[in-house]
Amino acid sequence: MDTNQDNKVRSIVILGGGTAGWITAAKLAKQLNLKPGSEYQVTLVESPDIPIIGVGEGTWPTMRKTLSELGIDEAEFIRECGATFKQGTRFVNWKREPDQVDNHYYHLFSSIYDPADFNLAPYWESGVAGDQISYADAVSAQGEVCKRGLAPKQITTPQYDGIMSYAYHLDAGKFSKFLARFAVEKLGVKHIYANLQSVDFDTYGDISELVLDTGDTIYGDLFVDCSGFRSLLLGDALGVGFKPVDDVLLTDSAIAIQIPYDEKDAPIPCLTSSTAQRAGWIWDISLQDRRGTGHVYSSAHMSEDEAEATLRSYLGERGRDLDARSLKMRIGYRERFWHRNCVAIGLSAAFVEPLEASAIFLVEAAANMLSEMLPDNRKSMGYVQKTFNDSFRFRWQKTIDFIKLHYVLSERQGPFWIDNRKPETIPESLAEQLVYWQLHGVSKYQFDSAFEPFPQESYQYVLYGMRERTMSRKQAMLPRVEEAKARFQQVEKITEAVVRELLPHRELINKVIHYGIPKV
Repeated sequence: MDTNQDNKVRSIVILGGGTAGWITAAKLAKQLNLKPGSEYQVTLVESPDIPIIGVGEGTWPTMRKTLSELGIDEAEFIRECGATFKQGTRFVNWKREPDQVDNHYYHLFSSIYDPADFNLAPYWESGVAGDQISYADAVSAQGEVCKRGLAPKQITTPQYDGIMSYAYHLDAGKFSKFLARFAVEKLGVKHIYANLQSVDFDTYGDISELVLDTGDTIYGDLFVDCSGFRSLLLGDALGVGFKPVDDVLLTDSAIAIQIPYDEKDAPIPCLTSSTAQRAGWIWDISLQDRRGTGHVYSSAHMSEDEAEATLRSYLGERGRDLDARSLKMRIGYRERFWHRNCVAIGLSAAFVEPLEASAIFLVEAAANMLSEMLPDNRKSMGYVQKTFNDSFRFRWQKTIDFIKLHYVLSERQGPFWIDNRKPETIPESLAEQLVYWQLHGVSKYQFDSAFEPFPQESYQYVLYGMRERTMSRKQAMLPRVEEAKARFQQVEKITEAVVRELLPHRELINKVIHYGIPKV
């Protein structure tokens, strides 16, 4: 056994800022309870020359817990980061090409009843809720809340609580700066602005220190690579390979444009909009003073000029002269996420298209696991490394399956969409599930891992949003029809009550900015 296996892990060095770097730094600092004279040190090295990509502006409800555990005031976060509330995603024209009217469905954050306790989906499919009601409206009040542009909580609702479950839309650049100030001033993280010049190794092949262009040398026991697509530590320095999945997920490029509102007090949609296009899709995210939009597309099926023209056409006259940014996306994940004394988090670890806003969630998950399982010494690092690698290999594979599901279920025509449905582009794990779901529906026993990124209800929102009713099961075959009827009726009553209580989204955001949110 190498003698360095007993070395203590006390100095943690993070290379790279942005959302990934600063969430990781803050979580580690909070977990270690950094104070003057502490035996632990968390140092973040950030390049002053590399801009933040800044298009990861959608989050999951897990962000509320992350911010709360860090001790961040929710109203301050909303003020400083241009944040708004997000209650799900509206998928437009994903089922088929639009005819006279758009076709759409919702992937929501709130269901009235947990499908793991009583799954209403087969009862909806058999018509118990009525023939005209969508699956989302049958099981949740949140779709109606979103249609009316209402907020998920009241001004009297305590911080991080909601009448509806919610996440946030946020300005990624402002969020990184906000986290940086908080992590340095409140949690004791050491912040260094410098570029990486070289990496030094010890005699065992582990990273020992980073040499910076300022002339400084930063020693560390554990290194966290948050350097983005370049993966300067895990990829370049340690040589861990990259596994592309561009044979499954075909989009590899994006054009992004930020557009101001027509009017200062324009209504703020409280969900992400994803609108299918000829060779990809357009995201539309509403912040306090602007919309962030982008066209994710396949460069094998559309040129960059065509992609930009498509996005500008979507935005209309006001989008004609706005600046656009072109992004190339490397779709896939590292063969290992933790190797020797280096762990990659964020874009340096993996990236898939932002269809379901999974990027920041997986950063949160990685930062949580690292901070809670932080090895005390090198002797225990091997076990933590294996556990971490197994966990995130599973999470990324499941995320890829879930995103691919949206394409596989579409009836849209054209080369891009047809290529997405070819059997050779569909992971075997997803293909097997699709065969089962066609005849049996979704079962809670397919989601028994604690690391499952998307729960049962997420799959049901997409499956039944895209394909309407697919099962042949009759009401006579269902054992709890009367109970299901009562629950569907209860959803209707709750929906009626909720829409009477909630404020328009913009109105609540303005109140939060001016008055704050009460603490528990």
